[in-house]
Amino acid sequence: MDLEYTPTDDAFRAEVRAWLEANLPQAVREKVLNHKRLSRDDIASWHKLLGQRGWSAPAWPAEYGGPGWNETQRHIWDEECGRIGAPMVLPFGVSMVAPVLMKYGNEAQKRRYLPRILSGEDWWCQGYSEPGSGSDLASLRTRAVLTKGSDGDHYVVNGQKTWTTLGQHADMIFCLVRTDPAAKKQEGISFLLIDMKTPGITVRPIIMLDEDHEVNEVFFEDVKVPVENLVGEENRGWTYAKYLLGHERTGIARVGVSKRELAFLKRVALEQKKHGKPLLHDPVFAARVAAVEIELMGLEVTAERVIASSGHGRGPGPEASMLKIKGTEIQQALTELMVDAVGPLGAPFDPAFLEGERAHAAGGDDDAAPLAAYYFNYRKTSIYGGSNEIQKNIIAQMILGI
Repeated sequence: MDLEYTPTDDAFRAEVRAWLEANLPQAVREKVLNHKRLSRDDIASWHKLLGQRGWSAPAWPAEYGGPGWNETQRHIWDEECGRIGAPMVLPFGVSMVAPVLMKYGNEAQKRRYLPRILSGEDWWCQGYSEPGSGSDLASLRTRAVLTKGSDGDHYVVNGQKTWTTLGQHADMIFCLVRTDPAAKKQEGISFLLIDMKTPGITVRPIIMLDEDHEVNEVFFEDVKVPVENLVGEENRGWTYAKYLLGHERTGIARVGVSKRELAFLKRVALEQKKHGKPLLHDPVFAARVAAVEIELMGLEVTAERVIASSGHGRGPGPEASMLKIKGTEIQQALTELMVDAVGPLGAPFDPAFLEGERAHAAGGDDDAAPLAAYYFNYRKTSIYGGSNEIQKNIIAQMILGI
């Protein structure tokens, strides 16, 4: 893999940067850069704007409506979006269910769902985790029973999913369901696409420590799902689930965002004083920042290698677990350093400021006010997408042969 940028790459970066500068709404950009909360409309309208430009799915091949970018262009895109403060395009449709449909879905499913994912017309959420079935996903208990009726064959789904991110906004959910309870854990699971407006679905909010409604419980009571919404073969859903999780874990690295947050951290640490001098000039604190920066540089090169190998026809393998572990550790380390840098200034909790209802923080420091909530929220990153402990097991088994 060539790590040097060519004149063509530089021209591509200039094109991307100019377009982002001209089209990213300033109000949305300021929310992202200042760690405020995004509304549903902020996220959806940005996705739709990118869809109109053909850039909402950077990793998609041209045959499915993607830009057909190579791995270097995708890295440049990630870096520029992170630098400017563009909202992340939600991964559930673009980066998770779409690759599964491209590889395992039938032509009718591709024609129906992929254009709607690309344009942002459909908002997707993920139905994997259950109470008692988090990292041990194969122990899930939500049942789907195939039933024949006068209105066509369909599955009847009963059960519960939890930690469903932004499920309160979703049009569709992709679900792992148990279709053969007598089979071994991984062998009796199927992959269903379910319309969230189907009768029998109840979404119940889970309010987090920072009082944000980000995740939900989703209940299924005699929910009828057309058999056409089965992806691939019945009882082979575990294969599709693992393929999806490889794509999710690769995206969790979020190198571009971490580079932006590192720059924010350095700025804040220059403004804060210790013994009359900038905190960033303190040898101990500076060493902690440097250690994270070195880790981030290593992660960036590793991510480029994994993306390059995926571009040569390989799906993300166990290498994606390395990206997930290190990417989330760096994200958490950055939030820890931010909170340490601002100290007591980050303690006041100001929901009105986080929601954009007030222009300035009640405590008087707009940079510091969101950081405690930001820190607590990012405790999740080492858990979702498969906990980091599980990722270490995957690496031990598939790379080291232990």
